[in-house]
Amino acid sequence: MVGEGRAFVVSEDQAADDDRWSKWPEAWVGTACDVRMVLGAIPREVKDEFRYDEIPWERFPHFYGTGDEVPGLLKVLASDDAEAAGQALWRLWTTVHHQGSTIEVAALAVPFLLRIAATGHPGLRADTLTLVAASGRCQHLGDGSREGFLQVAEDPLMIGPVECPVDWTIQAARDAITSDLHLPLSLLPDPDPKVRSAAAFVLALTASETHRISSALHERLAVEDEPAVQVSLLLAIAQLAREHQDGPTRDWVRDLWSDPGRPPHVRIGAGLAWLCLVDSPAPDELHALLTDPGTRQHSDLFQQVPWIPLVDTGDGLRRCIHDMLEPNSP
Repeated sequence: MVGEGRAFVVSEDQAADDDRWSKWPEAWVGTACDVRMVLGAIPREVKDEFRYDEIPWERFPHFYGTGDEVPGLLKVLASDDAEAAGQALWRLWTTVHHQGSTIEVAALAVPFLLRIAATGHPGLRADTLTLVAASGRCQHLGDGSREGFLQVAEDPLMIGPVECPVDWTIQAARDAITSDLHLPLSLLPDPDPKVRSAAAFVLALTASETHRISSALHERLAVEDEPAVQVSLLLAIAQLAREHQDGPTRDWVRDLWSDPGRPPHVRIGAGLAWLCLVDSPAPDELHALLTDPGTRQHSDLFQQVPWIPLVDTGDGLRRCIHDMLEPNSP
């Protein structure tokens, strides 16, 4: 059973001991309430065989109740009933990802959601992957700024329902994605463009093996012909580069936006990415590109890119351009 062995250095009774609040959060590290330890202790066969009963869901409540209902929803999502599966996915979104907040139990669901995305209903694949990605990154809803747009880590002082830092939950979800990279990688060539974009959104959260993943994203970009997916792949590469201080990628995206021979959507996406990778002001050439009236005609296309609706569900591209170029202007 998961919950036994070295993942739990301190007993559950000790984890609940009020005395340890004086040393929060350090005293919670490695305890039964540390979702990183719980997730790391799940054997691969438990995930591959969907053995939900071996996961301590009840230990990680959400804002509407306990985590006990999560395995039931996952089972329905993986079922042959497409309508019921769609309803279960909607319930999972509202349960484990409440109003844009990442909740501990969401990280426990990530290994199963990845497997369901790879084998379940094709029509639900993109939304399932997007839920995985939402569980592994902070949600700066309405923030299209250079600092926030591609940010992954959360404020270390923000806590979840189990009183553990939200960034622990994000770390756990990212570790889970990294342990199963073969699943989102297998979906990069999916026939559905939305799935390809969502797979890139997930792969951008890789906690390690970033060179391998960046190479895979570049390879896909070289053969991709769907504009929204091209932008998604570009932003995924940039997000990995931002976190790992990858200078060559910064130069690569500059070459993209500064090349008038590139398609406008690629130049615009690269311009946004470049602004997130550097601290210097936007050059006049880039400012002119992003504020050109013709740029607005690409708003609908950019709304299909998973990063963009998080900024604004109506016109995320316009919001990003404003927040990046005029951060002090309302």
